[in-house]
Amino acid sequence: MLIRSLLCLAALLAAVGLSDAAERNVIFIITDDESPTLGCYGDQAAKTPAIDAIAADGLVFRNAFATTASCSASRSVVMSGLHNHRNGQFGHQHHYHKFASFHDVVSLAMPRVMQRAGYRTGQIGKYHVAPETVFQFETYLKGNGRNAVAMAEASKAFITDDSDQRPFFLYFATSDPHRGGGKDQTSKQTLKPDLFGNKPNGQSHPGVDEVFFDPADVIVPPFLPDTVETREELAQYYQSCARIDAGVAKLVEILKAANLYDKTMIVFTSDHGMAFAGGKTTVYEGGLRVPFVVRDPYQTQRGVVSDALISHIDITPSLLDFANGLDQDLNRPKSMLNAAKFWKDRGEALKENRNGNQPFAQYHGQSWMPVLADPTIEHHETIMASHTFHEIQMYYPMRVVRDKKYKLIWNIAHPLPFPFASDLWAASSWQAQLAKGDDANYGQMTVGRYVQRPEFELYDMQSDPYESTNLADSDGHQQILKQYQAKLKAFQKTYHDPWIMKWRYE
Repeated sequence: MLIRSLLCLAALLAAVGLSDAAERNVIFIITDDESPTLGCYGDQAAKTPAIDAIAADGLVFRNAFATTASCSASRSVVMSGLHNHRNGQFGHQHHYHKFASFHDVVSLAMPRVMQRAGYRTGQIGKYHVAPETVFQFETYLKGNGRNAVAMAEASKAFITDDSDQRPFFLYFATSDPHRGGGKDQTSKQTLKPDLFGNKPNGQSHPGVDEVFFDPADVIVPPFLPDTVETREELAQYYQSCARIDAGVAKLVEILKAANLYDKTMIVFTSDHGMAFAGGKTTVYEGGLRVPFVVRDPYQTQRGVVSDALISHIDITPSLLDFANGLDQDLNRPKSMLNAAKFWKDRGEALKENRNGNQPFAQYHGQSWMPVLADPTIEHHETIMASHTFHEIQMYYPMRVVRDKKYKLIWNIAHPLPFPFASDLWAASSWQAQLAKGDDANYGQMTVGRYVQRPEFELYDMQSDPYESTNLADSDGHQQILKQYQAKLKAFQKTYHDPWIMKWRYE
């Protein structure tokens, strides 16, 4: 009788979603070309209630930065914990660009190390890294990256699968709010705004209650000109961002229904800033500053903010730390895969340059898990950014060091005009200003100044957070310039940046 009663109770608990689900699951959400245009960052135009709710019960990092504002290169950093100048993915992976990480990154790669830490791993949406064997997930789910609600529904079976007792790790990568989908032909302007993945003519994606924006109501960031063309494009961008939020809401609904919400850490970020000239492909704040929201249900500190400097290089070691798989002393996986043996056993890449003549022994980044426990503590004192390519024809290496006081940009190829990504060049927000000539306003600078850049740019981030005044030629800042140049060289040496040699002969 007792056994029968216990069985009935177990069946009842399972029926109402209170089964003994695995603990310490992870959903990592990464969007495509999104700045911190979220309500939880104070953006009054944004419609992001689901992400804001996660932030209200989690932690908002107010100083989170990508290391490069280029989709493929940035994702390689996110998924390896290494700057892309070191991991080898200098630019785009797709089409004729064909950049790829070194094979031996397999020892540190996010999906590999999470699996070795005891997780079942799944991926849905944008991938955009290579080689596939290096960044190998166990399960690949199919979903429309322009419809995060549909992506969430497609992820439901993976999330709720109780046939495998391991906790799950889901890499959820939207294609929104990347440019694409054509032009909005309903615009009355000669230069039509990009649709940013939205359906034309006010239509909606299946299952999505689309949020439409009036161009008059959007927030124009300081790095953009406040023009009709910019506002029309931002209205499309905000709509795309709102659709992402709807997908996050669906994910939360799925988790709660399966009694998994309080057993799953949710991380929300973007690969880099919004796809406007002055944002994406640059190392200005509009390109590098990203949203970063974490809800860890196992923390007592909730609904808090942190001003600690964090970087995309921190993501993989942090998730691995949460999974109890990080060797904190050596800053690498506890169960570290032997790359040489791995490739030998597979009989692959045996004659390849697999590591750039330098073994991959540890992460560049550091776990921010301690910050979740105490949001008042600092993380990095200084961070580095490292951009070399976007598209293959866009060689324009830039290196950056930034702390809370100053930011130094080294435009290594400064004699060249700054190269444009094809979609950013075609943007109505850029073309409208370009047509007015080099002296036309473009945010904090002119069109001509945006295209032709000086060798060094030094900004006081406390008094000039929008990077309007370059202090590199200021007589009163030459000592500071030298100090930050020395910092940059030291970072390049620490992180094995091949471009360090440019200091010596150019």
